[in-house]
Amino acid sequence: MAPLAFLAILLSLVLSPVTADPQTNLLVHGCSQYNASQPSSFIADLNATFSDLRSKISASPPPLFATTSRPVYALFQCRAYLSPSDCLSCLSTAAGYLTSTCGAANGARVIYDGCVLRYESVVFFDEGSQVGNRGICGNSTTTAAGFADDVQRLMLDLSQATPRIGKYFAAAVRNGVYAVAQCVETVAESTCEDCLSVAYRNIEGCPPDAEARAVDAGCFMRYSDEAFFPANQTVDLNPFLDSGSSSKKGAIIGGVVGGAGGLILLAFAVFLWIRRSRKSQRGQLQGPLNFRYRDLKAATDNFSEKNKLGEGGFGSVYKGTLKCGTVVAVKRLTVTAASRAKESFQSEVKLISNVHHRNLVRLLGCCGKGPELLLVYEYMANSSLDKLIFAGEQCGTLNWKQRFDIIVGMARGLAFLHQEFHVCIIHRDIKSSNILLDNNFQARIADFGLARLLPNDQSHLSTNFAGTLGYTAPEYAIHGQLSEKVDTYSYGVVVLEIVSGRKCNATIPEPSTQYLLEWAWTLYEEDMLLNLVDDTLDPNEYQPEEVKRVIEIALLCTQSTVTARPTMSEIIVMLLSRGGSLTQPTRPVFIDAASRLRGDMSTSSGATSASNATISISQFSAR
Repeated sequence: MAPLAFLAILLSLVLSPVTADPQTNLLVHGCSQYNASQPSSFIADLNATFSDLRSKISASPPPLFATTSRPVYALFQCRAYLSPSDCLSCLSTAAGYLTSTCGAANGARVIYDGCVLRYESVVFFDEGSQVGNRGICGNSTTTAAGFADDVQRLMLDLSQATPRIGKYFAAAVRNGVYAVAQCVETVAESTCEDCLSVAYRNIEGCPPDAEARAVDAGCFMRYSDEAFFPANQTVDLNPFLDSGSSSKKGAIIGGVVGGAGGLILLAFAVFLWIRRSRKSQRGQLQGPLNFRYRDLKAATDNFSEKNKLGEGGFGSVYKGTLKCGTVVAVKRLTVTAASRAKESFQSEVKLISNVHHRNLVRLLGCCGKGPELLLVYEYMANSSLDKLIFAGEQCGTLNWKQRFDIIVGMARGLAFLHQEFHVCIIHRDIKSSNILLDNNFQARIADFGLARLLPNDQSHLSTNFAGTLGYTAPEYAIHGQLSEKVDTYSYGVVVLEIVSGRKCNATIPEPSTQYLLEWAWTLYEEDMLLNLVDDTLDPNEYQPEEVKRVIEIALLCTQSTVTARPTMSEIIVMLLSRGGSLTQPTRPVFIDAASRLRGDMSTSSGATSASNATISISQFSAR
C-alpha cells in the first residue's frame, strides 16, 4: 500500500469529526456479476445519475440523503453528523470508487464510515437486511470495566429506538461508549427494525474490541470507545424505547476525541499494521441456530395434528411455540436421515440461513441431531396465498392493491434468489400455497431452501422432476431441463391465479374444458382480458389498464420459448413502470397438451411428483 494512501486511511479513523472529515474509511463494496448490455450507454447514464445525486445533496438546506430513478436507480446517504461539505466529499469518493472498480456492472454498492452509495437497474429503495450483512470488529481491545455490557445495552437500545426516530438516525453516548444507528430513509419502520435487529446480532460479539461496525444494505451501526461524532448530535433514546427495555437508562452525554488520544491511537494503529495482526472479520457467514429435538417436539405438542399447518412434497409443517414465547413453523423433512444426508445437513442449512430478503420466509435454525431432520422458520400469521384467493371462508379478503403488492413482492424475492444472492437459487415449486403472507399481507416465498442451486458454468440442469403440475414449465416437466426461467413460468401462472381468483387446474368457466392458462390466452387473443378478473374485486379499486398490463406480463412469463421469458428483474421493472409498451407475447404451442396432462394428473395427491422425496438439501451445488 502506498504510504500516503495508508496515512489517509489512518487519519480518517482518528481525526475528530469536528474538523473536516468525510470518514471515507472503506468498509465493504460489491459489484453485480452482470454487466449492462450496452456498457458505454450505461456508464453515461451512471455518470448522469451521480451528477443528479450531487445536485440534490448540494441543495439548501443539505438533505444528506438522496435517491434518483433516472437514468439509473441510485441511493446515497451520509451519516447525519457529517457536515454538508464532508458529505459531498464522501459522495465523490464513493462515486469515483464504484466507477473505477465496477465498470459496467448493472449494480453496485460501497459503504464507508461516513456514507453509503448504491445503484441498481431495478428499484431497491425499500430493501432492508440483505445477504452480505456482517459485523466488522476492530483492531484493538479495551480493558474498561463493564465495557462489553455497556456496548450491548446501548446497541440494543439503538436498534429498538432508531426506527421510531425521524429520518431513522440516532447517536448516543453512555458510560464512555459512543454509538450510532441509521437506516435508509426510504424503508418502512418495520424494515428498519428488522435490519437493525440483524445488525445488532452481527455486532454484539465484538466486545471487548474497542470499536466495531455492522453493515447491511438498508442500515448501519457503529460503536467506539472514542468519539467519532460531535457532542450536539446525541439524542435521548428513552422516549423511543419500550417500557420493558433491558437496558439501564443512563444520561446521554457528548464528547470529542482529544489530540493526544488521536495520536496515541494513530501510533497504535501503525504498530498493528506493521505486525499485520488484524483480526479476521467475524460474522461474514452466520451459522444457523441449532435447536434441540425435544424442545421442538414440546413446542409442537409432539407434532400434533391440531398444530399442523400444511403438507407438501418435502414434508409436513407444524406451528410451534418456543419456551421464550416465539411462534415458529417447524418442518419435518421427509428425506432420509442416512449418515450421508446428515453430514451435509448443517453446511447446507448454514448457507440457507444466510439468505435474507423481505420477500422470503426466513430460516431461523435447524435440528439434525435427533431422529429426524427439522427446519425452523419464522411463522407467518396470515397463512398462505391460496387460502385467501380461492373459494373458501377467506375468499375475497385481498383487494387489488394487496394483490398487486404480492405480485411485486414475489418478483422481488425470486429476483434475489436468481440474480442477487452469491449463488443462483432455483425454487422449482413456485405455487400459491408456497406464497405465505406476513402481518401486513406482504408476500414471503416459502420452501426456497430445498431448491436446486444452478452451477455458474451451466445454463440449465437436467434433473428428476420435482414440482407441482399445472405450475411447471414444459421443458422441465417433460425433459427435466431446469433453469431459472422455470420459476418465471410458475410465477406467471400464480399471477394469473391472483388476478382471477381461480386455480390453475380448474376448468374455466364451467362447463368448459379450458384451464386457466389457456383461458387467459383465449381472452388475450379476443381482447377481453378484463373477463379474467376475480368477481370479488371492487372495480372501483383498480385501473383496468393496470390489470391488463399485469395479465400481459404473466403471459410473457408463460411463453414456450425459454429465452422469450423475461428475467425476474425485468419483470419488476415492467410492473413498476406504469407506462410504455410491452413485448407482444406468443401463444404457447403446448397449451392443449399441457392442459390434458394436468387433467390426467389432477387427481393425484397434491399433484406433486413422488420424486420430491428424493430431493434433499445435500444436492445443492454452489456457484
